[in-house]
Amino acid sequence: MQRLLRPSRSKLLGLGLALVLVQGCTPTEEEAASAELATARQAVGVPGFADLHHHMFAEEAFGGGWFHGSYTGTLNQCDGGMPESSHARVRMDLSNLLNLCPNSGGIDLSTNPILAPLFGIGGAVGSEFIGKIEGTEGDTGLHLGRRNVPSDWPRWDTIAHQQSWEGWLRQAHNGGLNLVMVSLVSNEFLCKALPYQNLKRPCDEMADVEVQLQKAKDFDARNDWVEIALTPAHARQIISAGKLAMVLSIESSKLFGTKDWRSELDRFYNLGVRSLQPVHQLDNRFSGAAPHNAIFHAAEFLENCHIDTDCGITAGSFTLGFDVDSACRNVKGLTADGKALVQAMIDKGMIVDIAHMSEHSVQDTFAIAQANTYYPLIVSHGHFREVMNPKLASNEKTTPAWVVKYLRQTGGIFGLRTAHDETLTYTKSGVANNCQGSTRSLAQAYEFGRQGLKVPMALGGDLNGFIQQTRPRFGPNGACSAGFKAEADAQAYQQTISGPGRLGTEFDEKGLAHVGLEPDLIRDLKNVGANTTGLENSAEAFIRTWERSTSARTGMADPANDIDTSGIAPYVSKETREAQYPTVCGIAYAPDTKVLGQGCRFDAECISDQCTSALCATFDGKCVCNDDGDCGASNYCADGAPGPGDNACVSKKANWDSCSRDGQCLSGECGGCFDTVGWCFTPRSKAYGQECKSDVECTTDRCSADCYLNPTGTCLCESDSQCGTNQYCGWGTNSGKCQNKKSRGSLCSADRECSSNNCRWTFTCG
Repeated sequence: MQRLLRPSRSKLLGLGLALVLVQGCTPTEEEAASAELATARQAVGVPGFADLHHHMFAEEAFGGGWFHGSYTGTLNQCDGGMPESSHARVRMDLSNLLNLCPNSGGIDLSTNPILAPLFGIGGAVGSEFIGKIEGTEGDTGLHLGRRNVPSDWPRWDTIAHQQSWEGWLRQAHNGGLNLVMVSLVSNEFLCKALPYQNLKRPCDEMADVEVQLQKAKDFDARNDWVEIALTPAHARQIISAGKLAMVLSIESSKLFGTKDWRSELDRFYNLGVRSLQPVHQLDNRFSGAAPHNAIFHAAEFLENCHIDTDCGITAGSFTLGFDVDSACRNVKGLTADGKALVQAMIDKGMIVDIAHMSEHSVQDTFAIAQANTYYPLIVSHGHFREVMNPKLASNEKTTPAWVVKYLRQTGGIFGLRTAHDETLTYTKSGVANNCQGSTRSLAQAYEFGRQGLKVPMALGGDLNGFIQQTRPRFGPNGACSAGFKAEADAQAYQQTISGPGRLGTEFDEKGLAHVGLEPDLIRDLKNVGANTTGLENSAEAFIRTWERSTSARTGMADPANDIDTSGIAPYVSKETREAQYPTVCGIAYAPDTKVLGQGCRFDAECISDQCTSALCATFDGKCVCNDDGDCGASNYCADGAPGPGDNACVSKKANWDSCSRDGQCLSGECGGCFDTVGWCFTPRSKAYGQECKSDVECTTDRCSADCYLNPTGTCLCESDSQCGTNQYCGWGTNSGKCQNKKSRGSLCSADRECSSNNCRWTFTCG
């Protein structure tokens, strides 16, 4: 049998128990003691949080032809390249792929509004189209404006660039991530849509899984801070040693390919895999899938050339590929092989993940779990249906309360998707739902799960999962936008004036850009008012679920009779909300929500009431100043006609810099010869003898400068009081210059010139 653990790494007390559970050997006394120690540790609980769905090695998914950046090594700039010469692109012409069922039942895929751009030379257009979808701007195709790391990628809307570099994973671990379920993933349809020259290998989902599995083992072998966990006791030992416990799972539509699934299940189990999703995006030989994205409707259609008219998911009148009922639910549940697979997983003590299952499959799986004394089920990544917007809530892939009840009854756990779209307000959350797509949206769902559904939760991040993630609450890169632009602008501005404030990390303006920011996500959830105690300790909750899988059960874990779905505010449509905003040129906008330098379309969007764009927004501009009051105490508004580069706030000028008005000067005074426009100065700021340009600069009110012959001079005296105690203010050729008083017998013209203050007969000092 292949060794499951690295022989070179010394294991902690209890390692023998892990081997016993894997290999079926009789435990030694030392191993029995380890089991007792593990039980004792369970009472205390391991620290840290868990992420139940993370695609650590997804650079090898889809034949290795989509992602840029390795999980290890240097993260480099990418240039996007020309069509079919780089990553993050679909093939130039997908006609051959999409026309495998041409015009079947009168449906031509080339006319489908989602797929039409991909026909002919549409692949190149499609790559750019994906990169123009709100939230993914520039991330695919030519990568305009999204080429540099870390300034341009990754950020929350990265769908084609690495989000799980090992340095970021270690950052997450240092911040409290102590258990991660790594999902080995692929999809044949997506692979076949990529340019041939970008692929590392032929499109085969399980081949991709095998490559990722080997990378996981290599990653484990060369790092002493992470280790693949094989049993719950082993996971406790890893975490107790200060390391990150990694649990391996598989997410594939063509699970085990066409091979004998029983022998493949045994083989992958012996290689360290401890969890499976029996189904992914498409129906397979084990289960019906939950339809949720038109791209995968097309993929399913290419598998079976079936068009259903009972309910329209793909379009208003039809559904491609999936056989659905009148409620738009997939009619396919677990197949005979699927039921046998679930039972075989239970027999091995594996983690049964029902994410992506059709509702009929979920019911079939729960029946098997019941028959096995309520064997635990998990959802590794999902949304709570009741609290999501109607469009997403209608999606079969979302998780309704009755499925959550199954999880609780079996002692399972729910991985909450960090990628949150527009979410309804959960009034019991105590968190203002005023920044859609951000941690404020996530908080509505999390608090609904905590207070209403009362289900144990961990993160279900799905990073590197080809999806958008949690948005930031601040900054120019998509803050607060899952509805429409006017509302997004209003909500983003609200974050800056009402708080809570920034964390002071890149999460503030990048959102959940990569796995290293998951601790910041939890911090910001707490920051906005969510009670994150359970989430912060979710590693323990997951291990307890896993322990229930591998130990004797006496019955239902929890009757779950206290589920409460009340407290969710009614949904108000985007159209109704948008109608409440004023419009310019027929476009809704949020007045006075943009500060200087932010992008704008109309003057009224800017607090300064000045935008550089043209009327009716032929191009986007930025907010600029209207007057000095827009710029703060140390800046002034540069005069000029509105347009790029004009009306900018610039630093006020120092003394003697040229100026055209008082407001340009730090001193608040602009003047020159005869008080005409010229240069900045500070009135009465120069003492006798200091350089000056005008009388008003001098405390003596007299400067030797001349506007014509001598533009810079020195401050002069006007009276004796402005000179030293033994001096007087001179006259004649010494006019304005302090002179030393004269001794007895010196020539004088006035008493003040003499030290004795006595000028006898007005010609000699006495």
